[in-house]
Amino acid sequence: MEKKLSPNFTLLALAINAFAIGSTEFISVGLLPMIVKSFNVTLAQAGLTVSLYALGVTIGAPLLTILTGKWNRRNLMIGIMLLFISGNLLAAFAPTFPILLLGRVLAALAHGIFMSVSTVIAADVVAPSRRASAIAIMFTGLTVATVTGVPLGTFIGQQTTWNMSFIFIAVVGLLGLIASSFLVPHQLPIPGKVDLKGFVRIFTNKPLVLSFLITAFGYGGTFSAYTYLSPILENFGFSANAVVIILIVYGVMVAIGNTIGGRLANEKPLASLLNMFGLLLAALLFLFITILIGTTFLGLLAAIILGLFAFMNVPGLQLYVVQLAEKYVPQDITLASAFNIAAFNVGITLGSTVGAQVTDKIGIAYTPLFGAVIVLFAILFVLQIKRSEAINTSTEIVKCEE
Repeated sequence: MEKKLSPNFTLLALAINAFAIGSTEFISVGLLPMIVKSFNVTLAQAGLTVSLYALGVTIGAPLLTILTGKWNRRNLMIGIMLLFISGNLLAAFAPTFPILLLGRVLAALAHGIFMSVSTVIAADVVAPSRRASAIAIMFTGLTVATVTGVPLGTFIGQQTTWNMSFIFIAVVGLLGLIASSFLVPHQLPIPGKVDLKGFVRIFTNKPLVLSFLITAFGYGGTFSAYTYLSPILENFGFSANAVVIILIVYGVMVAIGNTIGGRLANEKPLASLLNMFGLLLAALLFLFITILIGTTFLGLLAAIILGLFAFMNVPGLQLYVVQLAEKYVPQDITLASAFNIAAFNVGITLGSTVGAQVTDKIGIAYTPLFGAVIVLFAILFVLQIKRSEAINTSTEIVKCEE
């Protein structure tokens, strides 16, 4: 008989894995000049190490969820981390640029399915009242890695070679693999074979489709400004070394915001998301105003505030999709979770692309403003869902009275 594990240990294992996986997504950003020199490719070609990774996550999340529906969850988690480690080691020792890209895609496939499966595991190992907090703990590893992975990876690459950055990530992945082996329970609910009709059930369900749009716009809006946060801070007068320190503080604020967001979303995730998006929109506008003013202290304050609210919405976004799936498509919960993970990456692409176009056409100062506009769309989608829920509730009351 399996000894019952504390849910906190399981969440710790998931957080370690999430840190490894989150670090590798953007780690090549800081390594691009070294990759260009090493393989004699153009900067645009080197950028494929980022864009192909995002594409791999988007495709891998739903595809591998379908293929692994009948796997034991702990065994699946071990398999995911083995694939992740293999991808990073392949990238580290790649003799040619195409092999490097192959390694990145393999790691991305592991990323996609990990996020969809680990969310469900986190929700399964705790009481229903703690589900959003549990998801927040798991996502803390990812969100902290998102803002620290680039400077950390760049530092390691600069001190040694770019190859060592990927080896470092593989070592962290190995720690996650060991933690999963001992701390993820063997007896967890298995979704079973995924019914391909689930695609139809999910994408013909208006609340679920709207929730994916909320995820893409609400999460992606931050990346319009975050992608260019380093040059924004340098424009305020901070040195390159100071920017690294500020990004670390930013990462701490992300972890705090993520934890607070999880607690707030435990009871009523949709109402909490509306408030969080409002705060994020205000933070982006504040950053935009401080850029126009050009005050160093206010710029630092705006960056820190943005860190607090940037990813506060992540646990609520994932929990809300799981709740909707439980209500409307209970047989497709893991698949719905996978599509929401894909929506997160669509959001990253959307936000960073908008930021790039704004920087090129108008100027980097306006990236937070356009990020706020993207978040505004998420707010409108939330209001649309709340309106639909209110109408449905009124209809049900009328039917009961009749």
